[in-house]
Amino acid sequence: MSANREPGSSGSVWKIGEVAKQSDVAVETLRFYESRGLIEPAGRTASGYRLYDDSVFERLAFVKKSQAVGFTLDQIAWIISEAKEGRRPCVEVREMARERLEELDDRLTELRRYRRELKQTLDAWDQVGEKGGMICGLIEGLDATSVRAPSRGARRRISLGGKS
Repeated sequence: MSANREPGSSGSVWKIGEVAKQSDVAVETLRFYESRGLIEPAGRTASGYRLYDDSVFERLAFVKKSQAVGFTLDQIAWIISEAKEGRRPCVEVREMARERLEELDDRLTELRRYRRELKQTLDAWDQVGEKGGMICGLIEGLDATSVRAPSRGARRRISLGGKS
């Protein structure tokens, strides 16, 4: 890890590969984050290489913490843009977290329902044992509505600061 110094600067300047190694975030991810407005280089070399200052590590930590509590990259980008414009989006952040909590509660309810239905199906299969069929008679004999798998990707859209 060799941080370079730009002439006249007081902090370290890091190339993207050095940031990746130091932060344990892939170079491709850093480029993606930049394209989404989550991080921005402090500048570029004459040959076009991205250069970052030390603040990139604080920003990456913020992104990781935000993801850990369930915020999407779009939401994180919105939070960052609000802060850049001098606004403190804490009220909206709390509301987004409340919405995420409701979404998780809904998902848990759905998973509990699915578990109950799957357990009932498995108990019935245990009673039957083997059942003939073209592939598996147990599955072929199911009523299509007896077990409904939890929906994938049916996530509710959480608004960004009151905007959908």
